[in-house]
Amino acid sequence: MWVIKIGGHLAEDPVLTEWLQKIADLGGGRVVLVPGGGDFARNALHMRDTWNISPLTMHNIAVLGMGQFAFMLQALRPEFELCAREEDILKTLHSGRVAVWMPLAQLRHVAQTPEHSHVSADGLALWLAERLNAEELVLVKSSPLPATADWQSLEAAGIIEAQFSRIASEANVPITVLDRDHSITLHDMLIGSSCTHGLKPHRAV
Repeated sequence: MWVIKIGGHLAEDPVLTEWLQKIADLGGGRVVLVPGGGDFARNALHMRDTWNISPLTMHNIAVLGMGQFAFMLQALRPEFELCAREEDILKTLHSGRVAVWMPLAQLRHVAQTPEHSHVSADGLALWLAERLNAEELVLVKSSPLPATADWQSLEAAGIIEAQFSRIASEANVPITVLDRDHSITLHDMLIGSSCTHGLKPHRAV
């Protein structure tokens, strides 16, 4: 089983259809698609700056933004199945279909500690990948990747958040980062060929 997170910034990018086609061709029964937040979730930041809303509210708005993108992805590929619960994901995969995660269970009702007050879509994708014991987590980004394969370089380039950089370096699931121009790399990975255009950033030893 693979978890593939599609960055929300690809929501208005024509290349999105290429990625979804690759997943439709080879992902049935083996891929869980995680929607990013992108502009859907960006309103949380605007509201925080305008109204000084709480981290709890900001987190919930961002998660609902991911849900909006999930609806969009399923509308583009109606054969994909929206799934809110882990058992629904597994049932969908067992039926040979692609699951699109609707992360409604990640809505919070109480505030958490400051260091856990905000979790990015990347962080939620990693959480799900570890929960499902996935073979691989693939993060699809809208920005070109730096040449150096480490989390610090991706963080410095603004491609991942600092919090994700810390947890990813200790992750139990292999993580590959791809940029928008290399959907063919995902195709090659899914059929078992070598990955030549993605980054597998170094982990802490």
